[in-house]
Amino acid sequence: MFSGPGPEAPRRVTLFDADPRLALKAYFGFEAFRPLQEEIVSDVLAGRDAFAVLPTGGGKSLCYQLPAVMRPGLSLVVSPLIALMKDQVDALVTAGIPATYLSSSLEPDELRRRIRGLHAGDYRLLYLAPERLTMPHVKAELASWKVARIAVDEAHCISEWGHDFRPDYRRLAELRESLGSIPVLALTATATERVRRDIIELLRLREPRCYVAGFDRPNLFYRVVPKEDAYRKLLAFVRERSRESGIVYVASRRQAETLAARLRADGISTAPYHAGLDPRERNRNQERFVRDDVHVICATIAFGMGIDKANVRYVVHYDLPKNIEGYYQETGRAGRDGLAADCLLFFSGGDVAKQLGFIEEKDDERDRRLTLEQLRRLIDYAESGACRRIALLGYFGESPSGNCGNCDNCASPREQFDGTILAQKFMACVFRVRQASGFGVGLHHIVDVLLGRETEKVRAWGHDRISTFRLGSDLPRTQWLAVGRELVRAGFLRQTPGLRSTLELTKAGVAALSDRRTVMLSSAPAPESRSAAPNAAGDERLFEALRALRKRLADERDVPAYVVFSDATLRAMSTMRPGDQREMRAIPGVGEKKLIDFGDIFLAEIAAVLGETEAAAT
Repeated sequence: MFSGPGPEAPRRVTLFDADPRLALKAYFGFEAFRPLQEEIVSDVLAGRDAFAVLPTGGGKSLCYQLPAVMRPGLSLVVSPLIALMKDQVDALVTAGIPATYLSSSLEPDELRRRIRGLHAGDYRLLYLAPERLTMPHVKAELASWKVARIAVDEAHCISEWGHDFRPDYRRLAELRESLGSIPVLALTATATERVRRDIIELLRLREPRCYVAGFDRPNLFYRVVPKEDAYRKLLAFVRERSRESGIVYVASRRQAETLAARLRADGISTAPYHAGLDPRERNRNQERFVRDDVHVICATIAFGMGIDKANVRYVVHYDLPKNIEGYYQETGRAGRDGLAADCLLFFSGGDVAKQLGFIEEKDDERDRRLTLEQLRRLIDYAESGACRRIALLGYFGESPSGNCGNCDNCASPREQFDGTILAQKFMACVFRVRQASGFGVGLHHIVDVLLGRETEKVRAWGHDRISTFRLGSDLPRTQWLAVGRELVRAGFLRQTPGLRSTLELTKAGVAALSDRRTVMLSSAPAPESRSAAPNAAGDERLFEALRALRKRLADERDVPAYVVFSDATLRAMSTMRPGDQREMRAIPGVGEKKLIDFGDIFLAEIAAVLGETEAAAT
């Protein structure tokens, strides 16, 4: 497939039956597989069903892209978003792999041209949305296009328990049967045990080999800060990263537009994104962000699934997300190139109250209980002084231990203080309230009593006449709420399940209260975010010059910049400073087709910048 003149010409690679590692280097520019990739690729090449849960940035796409160039027949990729299909096709074509997608966004002449190419066997991969697969004429054409295997990306969409349920994914099992029981590979980045079972059952996978990589993203730094003076903190955070791409998630469409306008007024290159925008404007804003024409996107959770932008250096949650799973998925859009990235969450009691209000409005009792439990897990994550990774990975059934060194609580551990008096006051209030009324109450009611608030319920139940009424009026509400939740996490209090949960003393709590045992509590988190993560080693001037060159080449080809080379590849170039094609070929991410198309151009830029640097030094 590859050829060229001269001693530095790439070696010819056969289309089928090449060694996987040879094909990996030739097409994608990597010497070694990431964890589990080689095993999954082997299963696909052998025609077996497989199911893989790999973290965002873990290389899911390669698991079906590499077999597509190593075995005859067309690989059908089911993908939920047109933007993702287009980006992946652009990247594949740039790497020398013939691929295409079909969607209603294409002009009729272009659509017909691609269909003719499919009939002629011109493509190795075809991307389709699940909704398009339900069209009768598409199913008929697929049979004539010699589909040899199916890859189902974002497979969690098939499960009602998944965070992006798409009903049309349920039809994929029928499609597989209509194509002659061809092998299926299902992939996702986030799936609890229940969602994994759903995927296997609903896709009717046949004795699949299941691969579940660790959910840890060691290059992501997690931090939670109080949502006080939030805009000032956000602006400072973004300005520290003025040349980098970032996503700021908000809870509402109005907030997305308002925040984007404020940042723009303060000189930040920003655009909004939400489902209420005109589709053309929404797609244009996404395209500008993906192509580095806009540095920051202010978005609702409508933005992000399947965004294949590898150089997002930070994700900020300006408003509280709904659950741990969504939060993990959204933060996972940072640092997909493996370089350091930041994940910042603003946390406030006001946002918790809003979420509780939304839960209260739900009609289904089971749904309310589930959503409330998910919210509590998220609150525990935000308020805890323990390692953030332990909390996140524990949600997915992993049990890491020790200090991760890459979250705020591990990098700057919170101070512990003797909180015995605060704990005694809180637990005594729980005891006195139950003693006075004969039933338990919730966290917020206990705090109302401690603060001396004469609410309707406090007066009606006579809690304004007990000894702990107004006992905690010297502290703010937020601090008492944090104390109560920490006592629950520490096992001194138990919170009953359900929306109208109540607090009860545990045996440990009764003992601590009666014996006046010492109770250590965590101080509040540091109010400011950390400064930007240091970049990988390498000459910054050279890196910026290479980034500008990459942007120019990408614009000429009408593709996102990372399609040419990732930030990680540019970092390697700025560190290793290749001087010829042999040295350029050794750079991770430089495949044979890209070496032909871009190698000499980048070598010339490296030589020019280094020459200018040497001249300036003499």
